[in-house]
Amino acid sequence: MALDKNGIAKRIAKEVKNGYYVNLGIGIPTLVANFVRDDIEVEFQSENGVLGMGPFPFEGEEDADIINAGKQTITTLPGASFFDSATSFSMIRGKHVDLTILGAMEVAENGDIANWKIPGKMVKGMGGAMDLVASAENIIVAMMHTNKRGESKLLKKCSLPLTGVGCVTKIVTNLAVLEIKDHTFHLVERAPGVSVEEIQAATQGTLVVNGDVPEMDI
Repeated sequence: MALDKNGIAKRIAKEVKNGYYVNLGIGIPTLVANFVRDDIEVEFQSENGVLGMGPFPFEGEEDADIINAGKQTITTLPGASFFDSATSFSMIRGKHVDLTILGAMEVAENGDIANWKIPGKMVKGMGGAMDLVASAENIIVAMMHTNKRGESKLLKKCSLPLTGVGCVTKIVTNLAVLEIKDHTFHLVERAPGVSVEEIQAATQGTLVVNGDVPEMDI
């Protein structure tokens, strides 16, 4: 059975290690904070100037003045700090973020990512994505495997304007976990009940499958 957005976020949360500084992109990545283990300490950073984000607030407990880069209301953990965007981007450009989790419209088999613009459609702007992909060494993408028309979003080559070149290390979709190595997608895990054949059919780019591929443990 394919995962929903929360399932994708829950699987990615397993990639977050104790002591990490993590930046969460807009969309599915923001859900990751809800699933991080209670026994580890993690600092979530947002480029609008927050360090120490917590999970989303419960309904009725929102504070409209405390938001992430996507303008969603958030909670903060004890010791959280607020600062201007210049300081925030200094953290990012200075490579002080251990893990960046982003959404994407397309990812290519060589690690290229397109996640900020569809020509002809109005967009709010690129935000901090280009700084994040240029500065981070560990980039995980959270995305649906196919678009609403059923077409693959894991491609041989991106068709949309690029955000970054050769920068993605791992992808978690509603169907699978994949790593990018040697300019190809390598299948690491399957979503529960999803077959290798289904994943192959939904992947336009080159997909390497070695031996038995385990199901995700989520």
